[in-house]
Amino acid sequence: MNFAVGFKPMLGTSQSMDNLEKQLICPICLEMFTKPVVILPCQHNLCRKCANDIFQASNPLWQSRGSTSVSSGGRFRCPSCRHEVVLDRHGVYGLQRNLLVENIIDIYKQESSRPLHAKAEQQLMCEEHEDEKINIYCLTCESPTCSMCKVFGAHKDCEVAPLSNVYKRQKGELSDGIAMLVAGNDRIQAIISQMEEICKTIEDNGRRQKQHLCLRFDSLYSTLEERKKELLQEIGREQEEKVQLVRELIRQYGDHLEVSSKLVESAIQSMEEPQMAVYLQQSKELIKKITDMSKVSMSSRPEPGYENMDHFSINTEHVAEMLRTIEFQTDAAGEDAEAEGVSPEGGEAAAEEEHLEGVDAPEGTEDVGLRPKPASASHAAQH
Repeated sequence: MNFAVGFKPMLGTSQSMDNLEKQLICPICLEMFTKPVVILPCQHNLCRKCANDIFQASNPLWQSRGSTSVSSGGRFRCPSCRHEVVLDRHGVYGLQRNLLVENIIDIYKQESSRPLHAKAEQQLMCEEHEDEKINIYCLTCESPTCSMCKVFGAHKDCEVAPLSNVYKRQKGELSDGIAMLVAGNDRIQAIISQMEEICKTIEDNGRRQKQHLCLRFDSLYSTLEERKKELLQEIGREQEEKVQLVRELIRQYGDHLEVSSKLVESAIQSMEEPQMAVYLQQSKELIKKITDMSKVSMSSRPEPGYENMDHFSINTEHVAEMLRTIEFQTDAAGEDAEAEGVSPEGGEAAAEEEHLEGVDAPEGTEDVGLRPKPASASHAAQH
């Protein structure tokens, strides 16, 4: 269906001016505000002359401006909301002028003095029937059309519906889709933030274990230096491996969030389209994109405890002849920590696990096991 852009006179201009005039009426004199216009602390406006009249009536002993005697000020009540207005010795002349209202009055008077010109607004017209507006929607062809096309034209055998009904329905569908995407984005953002914390915990735990390792190896001098480097490299490799895996997940979630956010922005801009026909030409594709985006599965997540690095703990109580065979002693980690007065990190890992489980993954996601490498496996690999 082809459309041509036609024009029709825009109604309601006179009514809009009348509504504006009602907002510019002084509640005292019931006429349009006379400059200067003052604004009260309660944000209501008065002509300064009217404000001075009710101020003088409420404070008969107050000296008028220009008097040689010193006045102590006074008070009166706003005629619109009855809020008490307290003035200093300057009286109503101490009130701030509302220059915005004064400018609006000037513009209103200028517009009122001009002859009314017919203004026009764009209206989609049928290209095949030039005098017919696009006012119905063909459900069979899924496109807006005009009544004449239904009666005599290409859509005479099609099922049609009022344009406004289809407009409201599809706009509702798009609104629901936006709400669904926004909710999903919030969950994804929470997961990303949580995984950032996991990276930080991995790095903190790795750094802490490196420090413990260095303290032990420094006491063994040059005999332990070579082995110390090997173990440090092993910690670094696993730390880097874990961080890279989690950061890759963060990148994937971030890409998904960026695409989803752009789609939300496009959908919101489409919602602001005032022309129903133009809107309907765009809405179907947007709704399909939103539906497809909502079905995308973001399933990869680290399991609770993935950030744990406790298996890199060692026991330095071995004799010098066994130094070359030192491996991390996971079963002695808790005993070493208690001997040094340091709390075992198992509690921190458990708390992190509970924290991770507290955030829902996006709909359709599942936890994917990214488990720490067992110490026994690395020990077996070296032998």
